Formats: sequence, structure tokens, C-alpha cells
Amino acid sequence: MTNHLISVLVENKPGVLARISSMFARRGFNIHSLAVGPTSDPDMSRMTVVVDAPEMEQIVKQLRKLINTVKVTELGPGDAIEREIMLVRVNAEASKRAEIFEVAQLMGAHPADVGASTITFEIAGAPDRLATFFEMLRPYGISDLVKSGRIALGKTPARNA
Repeated sequence: MTNHLISVLVENKPGVLARISSMFARRGFNIHSLAVGPTSDPDMSRMTVVVDAPEMEQIVKQLRKLINTVKVTELGPGDAIEREIMLVRVNAEASKRAEIFEVAQLMGAHPADVGASTITFEIAGAPDRLATFFEMLRPYGISDLVKSGRIALGKTPARNA
């Protein structure tokens, strides 16, 4: 299966999220990530859906037919600016704290909470950067983790010179 990134502009109405997510479920597709938020127009929301599926042509066509759907765009690799936010709690014994803070600083993560035996960091960025940070912290022992759904916007087309 391949991860596909779909951007769906929808009218800001009750039930839209349920209709879209149930359409994926009825077709047996796993939603890997789903984020919904307002746009510059208060009557519209943008949904960013990351789906594990072999191909998306039919799903995109069906999404376009749904009530309250304004625009559907499948964003290919490299066609979008993608971001996530992650909170990760790592075990931090006293002898390792300086080392852990150094790793966090290198990756641009910030301490959100410091406890007696753990440190919680927050980091925002491209999904691969968050994965790298997670892997760098893994040897210390991850005690908890939460990530937001992925958000994305298509890249602005290059101007002709």
C-alpha cells in the first residue's frame, strides 16, 4: 500500500467530516492521518487526509460527488508543504539530560514539560524530521507520544522568468 495525500476543501457544515471518513471506511481504506481546520474563508474548511491505498482515482472522483465538497486535490510527492506537530515524553535520568537536550536543540525541539524522570518535547515540521527526532530519542526510552494529523498545502507553481 502507498500513502496518498488528499486535500479536500469543504463547506463548513455539520456532518461533512462523518460523510467523508465513512466513505473511506466503506471502501476498506485506512485513514492514516486526518486533520481539519478553517481556511481564510469562515464558510470553508480544509481537510488533509493521508490514506493507505493502492490508488486513489476512484476515491477522488467519489469525493468530488459528495455534498458540501468544493475541491479535491491529490498532492503527489514533492507537490506540497507538509507539517505535523509531535509531543514526545522521553525518560531522562540525570546523567543523560544534557545529552537529551542537545539532541532536542539540534532538531529544533523545545521542552514543553520537565519532570523528575522525564522530559516532554514539542516539535513541529515535516513528517520525516519528526520521524528522525523520534528515532534519535528512542535509545533513551519513549514513555509517551502524540502526533497531530498532517496538514498540507500545494506548493505555489514556479514563475516563468
